[in-house]
Amino acid sequence: MSAYVLAIDTTGDVGSIALVGERGLIEEVVLDSPDGFAHVLFDELERLLERHGLNVWKMDAFASASGPGSFTGVRVGLTAVKGLAEATGRKVVVVSNLQALAWYGSRPLRAVVLDARRGEVYGGVYDDYLRLVQEEVVATLPVWMASLPEGQLEIVTQGFSLGGAKAPVIQAPKALAGSIGRIAFDRLLSGDVLDPAGIDANYVRRSDAELLWKDRC
Repeated sequence: MSAYVLAIDTTGDVGSIALVGERGLIEEVVLDSPDGFAHVLFDELERLLERHGLNVWKMDAFASASGPGSFTGVRVGLTAVKGLAEATGRKVVVVSNLQALAWYGSRPLRAVVLDARRGEVYGGVYDDYLRLVQEEVVATLPVWMASLPEGQLEIVTQGFSLGGAKAPVIQAPKALAGSIGRIAFDRLLSGDVLDPAGIDANYVRRSDAELLWKDRC
């Protein structure tokens, strides 16, 4: 009997969904919706599954990007997979966007970086087993670059300019749902899945709303 994972990424300007099975990525769809993804997501998921003769009841797990990224976008994806998992009695896998970037690397050490705006970046370092070896942080680009370890290192990013970098720079695609789904499928096989109530966002940096609330306390 085949196993399937349905993956979602709504954390950035470009969203994506993907269907992953035992043989790898079956299909990935880029979502371009300037008004946000909440109002288009479920229709796109339904169409994706219908093209392959499937439905949500045939999924073994649902996966979502957990961030870092847009506060609203992160919540849209996590809320969607939580609802789907609760409705179908399935499990959930959440994947850091930075780990999803590391999937596109090829060296033993993969320094991953995303634009966090406000003059800062989200960064972390993973190994070739996609294990975190240097904590995910938010920092200025020079500070983060100076913190990178020595060794067989490459930098993986997503449309972010890194002129002057000493290590090779890999540009990952804008759509991350495919790598999220493949990471999630491996976790499904190893039993590393969550109950829907156990999922949480990976903001790395707190949202503006949270910062404002703290300042007023």
